This record gives sequence, C-alpha cells and structure tokens, in this order.
Amino acid sequence: MRNLVLILILILAQVLICNHIMLFGVAMPIIFIYGIFRLPISLNPKTVLTIAFISGFLIDILSDTPGLNSLAATVVAALRRPIYGAYTGGDDSLQHLTPSISTLPPAIYIKYLITLTLIYCTLVFFIEYFSFTAVGAIIVKIIASTLLSSVVMLGIDGLMRASRS
Repeated sequence: MRNLVLILILILAQVLICNHIMLFGVAMPIIFIYGIFRLPISLNPKTVLTIAFISGFLIDILSDTPGLNSLAATVVAALRRPIYGAYTGGDDSLQHLTPSISTLPPAIYIKYLITLTLIYCTLVFFIEYFSFTAVGAIIVKIIASTLLSSVVMLGIDGLMRASRS
C-alpha cells in the first residue's frame, strides 16, 4: 500500500512538475519510474508488470503520449529483476529486499538505478523521435535525462531514508 501511494505521488509530480522541466533543452527529469524500481524484488512479476503498465498508462493519458511510457515502463519492469540479480550476484540475502540506498551497498544500488533509468530513457527517446537521423541529439538527451533523473531519484531516496529516521 505504501508503494502504491509513493507511485501515485510520483506520477502527479511527474505530470505537474517534471514534464515542464527541460534543463538546457536536453535533460528532462523522469521520476515516476522510481516507484517501479523501488518495488520489492520478491513481489510477483505479474504484479510488477501490471503496476508498471498502469503507471506508464496514467503518464501517457495525462501527458498525451499514447503508449510511449506504458511500453517503456513495462519493459523496464520486466528487466528489473534480472538486472538486480546481475548486480547482486544472486546473493540470496538480498533477494527479499526493497531496493534502496539504505538496503543495498551504494555502488550496487546506483548501478541498478542508472541502468534501469538508461534503458527507460533510451526506449522513450528513440520511440518518441522514431528516427535515426538525429542520433547525436537523441543520445545527448538520453544521457542527460538519465543523469538528471538518477540524481533526482537518489535525492528522493535520501529524503525517504531521512523521513524514516
């Protein structure tokens, strides 16, 4: 329930605030995916995919981007567990955690966060432009948005950790 409230807050923040920010004309913070990344790894994969699709669908409806975010969020949700497993080395003690900077070694968590954000941004920007003629500009947007989004999500994670203390 707590995760669903977080996801709804992030969706509202994405639509009302982040969608209107374009740093230097290339970097847009994408924060609603943090809620997907933060779901417990042990959660049923079908549930994770459903939550990711609905989250992306809500962003699509509220941002007038038909199917774009639904697809990217669902793909990232499908890749979340294998990427987590690759970075944790299949360590069973880490398989029942909720991914965050306080539950994982910082290097592992940051790699997990950046990798999933990079995949999401790559999908979104290549689908949005649907062209390989401006590959340089697309790559700059992908990298800039990935870095900005990752920093903002790390900040949100730090705030959540501080609020629990």
